[in-house]
Order: sequence, then C-alpha cells, then structure tokens
Amino acid sequence: MTQRLPSSLTPLDTALAALLRGVDPIAPVELPLTEAVGCVAAGAPLVAAWPPHDIAATDGWALRANDLVGVSAYSPLALATAPVWVDAGDAMPPGCDCVLDADVVEISGSLAQVLAEGVPGQGIRRTGGDIASGTPAGAEGHPVGPADLLLAGVAAVDRLSVRRPRLRIVNVPDTTTTAHMIAGIARAAGTDVPTHQAVARDEASIADALDPSCCDLLLIVGGSSVGRHDAAVAALAQRGDVIAHGLALQPGRTAAIGRLGKVPVIALPGSPDHALAVWLALVLPLVDRLSARLPRRQVALPLVRKIASSVGIAEMVLLAEEHHAWMPLAVGEWPLQAIARADAWLLIPASHEGFAAGEPVDAYLMRE
Repeated sequence: MTQRLPSSLTPLDTALAALLRGVDPIAPVELPLTEAVGCVAAGAPLVAAWPPHDIAATDGWALRANDLVGVSAYSPLALATAPVWVDAGDAMPPGCDCVLDADVVEISGSLAQVLAEGVPGQGIRRTGGDIASGTPAGAEGHPVGPADLLLAGVAAVDRLSVRRPRLRIVNVPDTTTTAHMIAGIARAAGTDVPTHQAVARDEASIADALDPSCCDLLLIVGGSSVGRHDAAVAALAQRGDVIAHGLALQPGRTAAIGRLGKVPVIALPGSPDHALAVWLALVLPLVDRLSARLPRRQVALPLVRKIASSVGIAEMVLLAEEHHAWMPLAVGEWPLQAIARADAWLLIPASHEGFAAGEPVDAYLMRE
C-alpha cells in the first residue's frame, strides 16, 4: 500500500538541529562490567601493572640464564641443589629469570643437571608485560567492548563509569516486529530500553503511554503516517509539541519529531525499513550526544557502480563490501533482504545528485 505523506516535508538537517538543541550529555553512572558493555565510557580507571611481578608463563624449572651459557646435552651443567619447579602463574623465585621445560633438567636422587641453555625472559611474563601501569580500562567517548572488560577484569576492577541514556519505546499495536528490531538495536547502542505497549492505535491510548518522566529520549513506533488509524502525531500534540511531521528523508518521510517538555520525541514509521532509516539518521545522533560519544568511524571505499539521487530529499543508501569496494544494495527504498545483507549505510544530502562509479565514499558501518 502506498504511504500518504504530510503536505510538506522538513529538511533533515533542520529536523536534526531542532532535536539536538538543548540536549547535553547525561551524567555518568557506575555499572558492573557485564552491564557496561556497549555503553560509552565516561572516563576510565587507571589500572595497576599486570602482572604485578614476574610470573611463570609455563610450567617448568625456574633458573638463572647466565648460569646456563654453553650448556647442552653434551656439556650438561651439574647443580649443587635441585632447581625450583613453578607452575604457570607462580611468582618467579628470587634470582631466577627463565623457565625451562621439564625434560631439560634431569634429576637422579640428590643430583640434578641441566641439558640446555636458557635466555632471560624465556617462559616468563614480565612485570607490566600484559598491562602497563596507568593503562585506562576503556577509552573515554568510546563504547565499552570485550577488550575493555578483559583489562578491567584482570586488574580486579568490577565497575566502570559510563553514560547509558534511558530510551523509552512506545509500541503502537500492529508494529511489534519493528518495535522489537528498534529495541534490539538500541540496546546494542548502549541504551537502557524499556518498551511499552499502547493499548490501542487511537490518540488517547498512545497519549497515555507517553511518559517522559523516566527517559532521556522517547520513541513512538508506528502511527506516524496520515491514515485513518495513525494517531501518534495527534497524541504527541496532545501531550507536548510537534516540531515537524514529514521529513525530506527517504526512507522515513512520514516520521515526526517533537518534545515532551525537554525530552526529544521521534515518531518512527511502523515499516521496518523506514524505522531503521530514521533511527540511523535522527535517533543515533541523539543517542551519541546524550552519551558524549566521539564521532563514529567511517570507512572510505570506492563505489562499484553509480548512485543517482534526487535533489531536494536526503536519501539513505545500503552498501555491502565486495572486493574492497562498496556495492550499493538499495537507495531510497530498502527491501528487507538488503537490510539483512548490508555492511554499511550512506546518507546522500538533499543537495547532492549522487556519486559516480569508482568515487570513494565515506560510509558508516552497520555493526561496529
């Protein structure tokens, strides 16, 4: 069914500027390591050196390398006392700077002899070899990832300071699949995401679910077109302010933006492709501002083929990487199979006519 559109379309840049106006990074919170994954680090503790002293990296005999110069099976070194056996992770005995394999030392009664040389540091993890003293457990402005958890866990840090925006999703009936998709993407972006189901598609039911008191950003999924049962925009107008309804963005033209008090509100179309495009173009910049996230990484690759775009409307492009180049999968309209295949996305500004084949373009990765 063809979507009916609002009578006028607001430029994407205008809509985004209106949403970002007055939005500042939220206060950091301290979360357990497993809850901090995906959230943006707000400063990071400086961890102590690890290991804190020289330790054995393998099981074997702890010895001093200088004592073993020239030693071989043909010229063994007899030891006055048996060497110390260490297991991996044990502190190195004083004066020892290498660990040799079990079969390199022969012990017979009270006699011990070494059959091979060693070098300083062999079989050892040096003090600070894994983590240098003063290394931050995480990078401020970047999402906390598995490597950050490894550093924090090894250094016995059990909580990290992060920014985790509270994002409330109001699901209009008959758009559950889209709402679940957006909720999953939002969690991966490091937000706290309670989802609330409106009782019905009517204005009063949707308005009842619009509670800005416990969130930093509110999304309505569905009901933003101009059909007989699309009441999300009317519900927003009843409870707050509608800034724009209808964006010069494809996919996503029937989206709406507004505010409930100081809380930004975005009404996403119920169609998965349009909702995803609006998430990338409008919601993600808001989440990044609230999280104080540093700019997202873009990957520049040449285009396999030309992309044509209409002047006057910003168009979203899905891309797949093929042989170190970007292959356009969909422009303006996004089949679900293209969404499933996409590695990256590109926004063509409304003033741009597109890109020529072979021209390098900077694209944002779908999954970082």
